[in-house]
Amino acid sequence: MTAHDHTSDEATGESTADIDPVTLEILRNQLESIAEEMGHLLITGAYSPNIKERQDCSTALFDADGNMIAQAEHIPVHLGAMPDAVDVVMENDPEPGDVFIVNDPFAGGTHLPDITLVSPIAPEGDIIGYAVSRAHHADVGGSSPGSMPSGAMEIYEEGLRLPAVRLVEGGEVNEDVQNLILANVRTPAERRADLRAQRAANERAEERIGELLAEHGDLLLRAFDAVIEYSRDRMEAEIGELPNGTYDARDILEGDGITDEDIPIQATVSIEDTEVTVDFDGTAGQVDGNLNAPRAVAKSAVYFVVRAVTDPEIPPNQGCYDPITVSVPERSVLDPEPPAAVVGGNVETSQRVTDVTLRAFAEAIPERVPADGQGTMNNLIIGDRHGEFTYYETIAGGFGARPDKDGMDGVQVGMTNTLNTPIEALEAEYPLHVERYAFRPSSGGDGRYRGGLGLERSVTVQTDATVSLLTERRRTAPAGVNGGEDGKRGENRIDGEIVPSKVSKDVSAGTTISIRTPGGGGHGSPEERTTDARERDRRNEKVTED
Repeated sequence: MTAHDHTSDEATGESTADIDPVTLEILRNQLESIAEEMGHLLITGAYSPNIKERQDCSTALFDADGNMIAQAEHIPVHLGAMPDAVDVVMENDPEPGDVFIVNDPFAGGTHLPDITLVSPIAPEGDIIGYAVSRAHHADVGGSSPGSMPSGAMEIYEEGLRLPAVRLVEGGEVNEDVQNLILANVRTPAERRADLRAQRAANERAEERIGELLAEHGDLLLRAFDAVIEYSRDRMEAEIGELPNGTYDARDILEGDGITDEDIPIQATVSIEDTEVTVDFDGTAGQVDGNLNAPRAVAKSAVYFVVRAVTDPEIPPNQGCYDPITVSVPERSVLDPEPPAAVVGGNVETSQRVTDVTLRAFAEAIPERVPADGQGTMNNLIIGDRHGEFTYYETIAGGFGARPDKDGMDGVQVGMTNTLNTPIEALEAEYPLHVERYAFRPSSGGDGRYRGGLGLERSVTVQTDATVSLLTERRRTAPAGVNGGEDGKRGENRIDGEIVPSKVSKDVSAGTTISIRTPGGGGHGSPEERTTDARERDRRNEKVTED
């Protein structure tokens, strides 16, 4: 279908062309508001701090053919991979009243802690779409608390693996399936409550879609196609403004948790008229450790980058993705075969895919692309083996300097969009005490525009526990561009001793874990930084040090 074709509704024979722009805009906003309402209900109804405080979850709506029509702007790595989960569920003959649960990275998931619920939407009896919620659950079993062991070599070490199965059938919870899940996690009460919140979010979507269907009838179903077509037209127009050509970039991951050998990630971006192809030929093969990332994760990263360098205001749905092709070598670190370990791929490899894809685009449109951000999620997991608690956090760092302004300090970058756990909530929920939480002075790369500052977060455990760290940019710094200096590398310490970027370790009560996150790279020569900016830097540094 070209950008000027109009889809038609098979049931009515009517074209999307008969929807006037005002009506389409109203319906589009109503659909997006439903996705946002789903997310709000999930966050407020969840029990675990990882969802209710950090908002590590995402929600979206799909049509009956499995095309995304609206999403809440939550976690990029969740949202771009959701269509694969819906495809898998559709292969299992869903019926009205069902709710499918899935987390299998080789069949619709990303990594095991991200549990997805997919519910058919059938307010009048026939399935007209799907409601989808995905949330990171703080523990799904496996060899260590938090289900993110740094040295995992098989997915079986990472937790309970769920193919697409019915958690709810005909409107009734399948207690056998739910009990099986809860028997294999360390914090079953928390998991039960969070899954209940996900179900409630999906139920709200069906309720709201039913209200729109009662008001608009078949016009609503035609609007599903029309909003996708609208986004596709806008995305193709944006890509059409980019310079045609082929652009390359390469970077590395710092070992896979088993060895410290570099893992290359290679991206070739080809822009031709209104289409973009991103080819990862030259990327490392499947690795022994857990930095393997399912193909859906690589696709998510590419979709995120293309939206970021074109127009992020384009309504996010399947239409944004249609002009984009992603090619990944089989049995590579971006398309592993089971039983590969993958838990770090979703959080760390996705960040490097984002970095190299942005770097490739920077060759074509340097005025739109910042220097490297921190390039890691700085995953910190602390829990006990008796199932009393599991704390999970991704810790913010420096955003790369932009072509026309400084980078942002202490923010999440790339494929995550979570909040931090407030100190008050963290200390109330867990046997942990926060010793320090502050910006890292001088951690952003110098330049005409300075990279954003990283953070230091130091936490003391008040009981015996297991600590797992999955981090990057501890050997290789976030790169500056156009003469800008690199950001400062990250650093992990346990009781003052530097530890590897990927480690799992049992610790005793009183142990302090300190995570110092990377700063962003600088943009432009430091000699071009203005006197006013230098004076502002000095004031900020003094406040940070004090």
